[in-house]
Amino acid sequence: MAELTALESLIEMGFPRGRAEKALALTGNQGIEAAMDWLMEHEDDPDVDEPLATPLGHVLGREPISSGQGPGSTAGEGKPSLSEEERQEQTKRMMELVAQKQREREEREEREALERERQRRRQGQELSAARQRLQEDEMRRAAEERRREKAEELAARQRVREKIERDKAERAKKYGGTVGSQPSPSPTDPGPVPSSPSQEPPTKREYDQCRIQVRLPDGTSLTQTFRAREQLAAVRLYVELHRGEEPGGGQDPVQLLSGFPRRAFSEADMERPLQELGLVPSAVLIVAKKCPS
Repeated sequence: MAELTALESLIEMGFPRGRAEKALALTGNQGIEAAMDWLMEHEDDPDVDEPLATPLGHVLGREPISSGQGPGSTAGEGKPSLSEEERQEQTKRMMELVAQKQREREEREEREALERERQRRRQGQELSAARQRLQEDEMRRAAEERRREKAEELAARQRVREKIERDKAERAKKYGGTVGSQPSPSPTDPGPVPSSPSQEPPTKREYDQCRIQVRLPDGTSLTQTFRAREQLAAVRLYVELHRGEEPGGGQDPVQLLSGFPRRAFSEADMERPLQELGLVPSAVLIVAKKCPS
């Protein structure tokens, strides 16, 4: 049975003649399968239909024209022609080969698509992991910054408390004595009640303690018992130690006032005993901020 040339077989399968000739020439006339592979791989090229510049000669399935041939001679003279049945059989084989090549190409493209998808997912996972690591690093740095700021704030508060304690200790040392350790106030024992009007009036009692109530500017009050011979400075020191910290951390000296009669105690009064100032056995004092001199 006569065989079709590679060029004729490609044309029989429906490939344009120009493409078939180009495929055979560029594959070195290595067979129809190589030409078909080239045609499938380059079917979408924009220049696939552009003809080659060099003559193709016998690589395209045609015998070159020799100098002894006449102008009307052809390379195919004397070659037996194929019957219709042979041509159809050979065309069928070629179409099966084309279908096989097409399947192989589709499988290859599917594998490549799956590989690209795996790479895309892997890159996405790597990007997500990198983003998560970045967020964790930022959160860790923010937590460290908050801890550092908290430590600095606590250190600053500690310095303020230490300064306040030093100031209180210096004032206590300056005025001498201890305050705040006196026993809790107890009701004063009243004098004996005369059994009858005919008895002699009781003599004036000497008090050795003094119960002082101090009203603070915020409306609260402090109550403490002092010795009658203690100086008024002991009362002021007690107030400064127990009035609490004012907003802003400042602790200004206070000034003591008496309600009735209205009187503002001076620095000289601070050295005088409570008994001498008429604050025994009890008195109510008012605290006001001391104005700067």
